[in-house]
Amino acid sequence: MPITRRAEPALLTDQVYETIHEAILNGDLPAGSRLTVRELAEQVGTSPMPVREAIRRLEEAGMVERQPHRGAVVKSLTLEELLHVYDIRRLLEVEAARLGAQRITAEDCDRMQAEYDLMRKAIAEHRAVPLLDHDEAMLEILYRAGGNPVLVQMIRSLWQQCRAYKMVGAQGSLERQEDDVLWRYQADLIAAARERDPIAAASVNDASLLNATDRIRKLLALQRAGD
Repeated sequence: MPITRRAEPALLTDQVYETIHEAILNGDLPAGSRLTVRELAEQVGTSPMPVREAIRRLEEAGMVERQPHRGAVVKSLTLEELLHVYDIRRLLEVEAARLGAQRITAEDCDRMQAEYDLMRKAIAEHRAVPLLDHDEAMLEILYRAGGNPVLVQMIRSLWQQCRAYKMVGAQGSLERQEDDVLWRYQADLIAAARERDPIAAASVNDASLLNATDRIRKLLALQRAGD
């Protein structure tokens, strides 16, 4: 049976989705930004249709919400969502670290170290986006070693959902010159992985996520106080 539907529109929608998605992740479209279909279509050089579909998909992903009289906006940061998302991250990522530390290879640990070194370079240069990218890449190496791709997929989805919160934490710590909290847990995690110590790896991840939750909560409170 011949295929009668053309693929180009779907591919174009994917490209528009990735463009807007990346702009949200790297902070070019911060929380609260209004997503006007026609304006975005002009910026990305397409008709309104693929932009409208991309926004719908971003809503489904939990990164965009509808507000009365404003339409689609990049989802605002709330203390309630922060606590909910990071509670789930702790459940999943503590287990992912435990599983990964049991099975990880020396080669994987070397790859983690390489991402860690790039992360430290980004910290020294005060570049929050590559800092988070290399941090996630380092963690993903450990998590994939655990052999549960569904768990890794769920974690990556949560990372995207809470990227704006992670940006607040990274930028706030860099601006306050408190960058040790951005790397010391990761150093301990690599050490636990090299020792293939699942208990230590799980404990480090738990402490890291608790620290991140507390830091971001305080930074959000300061932002609200300044508004």
